[in-house]
Amino acid sequence: MSENQIVNKEDLVVRFAGDSGDGMQLSGTLFSDASALTGNDIATFPDYPAEIRAPHNTIAGVSGYQVHVGNHIYSSGDKCDILVAMNPAAFKSQLKWAKKGATVIVDIDTFTDEAMEKAGYKENPFTDELERAYTIIKAPITSFTEKIGDAQGVDKKTADKSRNMFALGIIFYSTHKTLDHTFAYLERKFAKKPAVIALNKAVLTEGYEYADKLEVMHSHIFEVAHADKMEKGRYRNITGNVATAWGLLAASEKSGRRLFLGRPTSWSSWPSTRAWAPACSRLKTKLPVSAPPSVPAMPVHWLAPAPPVPASR
Repeated sequence: MSENQIVNKEDLVVRFAGDSGDGMQLSGTLFSDASALTGNDIATFPDYPAEIRAPHNTIAGVSGYQVHVGNHIYSSGDKCDILVAMNPAAFKSQLKWAKKGATVIVDIDTFTDEAMEKAGYKENPFTDELERAYTIIKAPITSFTEKIGDAQGVDKKTADKSRNMFALGIIFYSTHKTLDHTFAYLERKFAKKPAVIALNKAVLTEGYEYADKLEVMHSHIFEVAHADKMEKGRYRNITGNVATAWGLLAASEKSGRRLFLGRPTSWSSWPSTRAWAPACSRLKTKLPVSAPPSVPAMPVHWLAPAPPVPASR
């Protein structure tokens, strides 16, 4: 086995893509958290599917999450250096966002004739030309995950929910990161479900070790530059929606004006419901913000009718 060849980079873009329910948002979040905790500057871009409950294994149902890590990061990046595609639909729709020469990790177990037909493929997508343009890792993610689940007495349906952990393990190996931060997250999140912790830890570790055994991966390990001006301390992980909610609250407090949250016609549409739920929750619970002592706390009118506009005279 050859020695690892570490490739130093100022920044790196990783894109996770799969079917809705494949856990791509979680994988992206965990990779983001691990990167931030190890000193990288980060920016993220969750990419939700537009359709509500799109059919399984179709391009319309692909969910993505892009992470840009490095020294000085000001955007979520353009094309990615590493792409994870959990099914044929994700591979077909997201490959255009990968740089030439990028590492592309696919769950080869999902590339069945039926799934490829649903994604719009009429023949094997892994042509010689394509494999020369990218470094494609055909990982048997589903079968490895189900094998681990079977060893722990977990049924296939439950085990398949941890497939994203296997892919995340490969990403951690290829970006020269440890599993410690994700282990800590699993222990906090599922403190009352030890079986879930054990399964996810085992699958994550197996993905990491699988990558270590691949000869091709030894020349595709990236060491990303840390943020050189980021002081040690406690930092907040915040989304754009939450920042908007806090900004509205602060404006209400400082201006002394009441805050009205209107209900748009498309409130129940996708992805508005998921995207705005955290922000609206913060407005509803009235998180405290700093305000001058002279300004009393102003109530949030939660989905109340808009006040009438006085007629001009």
